[in-house]
Amino acid sequence: MTNTGNVLHWYDFLCPFCYVGQSRTEILARHGLNVIELPFQAHPDIPVGGAAAGPRIGPMYTFIEREAIEAGLELNWPDRLPNTRRALAAAEWLRLHQPEKFASFRKRLFAAHFTLGEDLGSDLVIFRHAGDLGIDLLALQPALASGSAIRLVDEAEELGRRYRVNGTPAWLVAGELVSGLLPAQEFERLAEVTAHR
Repeated sequence: MTNTGNVLHWYDFLCPFCYVGQSRTEILARHGLNVIELPFQAHPDIPVGGAAAGPRIGPMYTFIEREAIEAGLELNWPDRLPNTRRALAAAEWLRLHQPEKFASFRKRLFAAHFTLGEDLGSDLVIFRHAGDLGIDLLALQPALASGSAIRLVDEAEELGRRYRVNGTPAWLVAGELVSGLLPAQEFERLAEVTAHR
């Protein structure tokens, strides 16, 4: 799983750096690298019902807003922060069992949070987006209900911890852990170096 052409990328749907980080992953893919998207719950302390989000002011938020514009991503800060474990579990189950639907589903859930302000802690929201994409709900729903999909998140997080991942976004590129939203130019350099090894 970690050969030179593979990049492991850990993400969470509520992480704004991950939302913008989609553009960094596209850089790696454009250079022919195979990016394997893996869930990592950045804030497991958020309760199941979610939590109110504080004000988004200051240099960090200005930076994210600027980067989102440069990446062509609409960004509307949601009022609440969801517990994303079930959304991450649904996405990881799809990556493994219906991989042809995974990229679209992942993109939709990011947009649901950062564009529409929907609650990703709600199964209704998760299943509505899955159903809109023609995903087999009769297979996905039992996987979430039984906990088997949740265990997939546990496994992805354990793998991340082995590589010293302690937050999102994080990319493992040719054995080098890249944490945080580095400039696009840095990802271009990483991709070129890795692709030519």
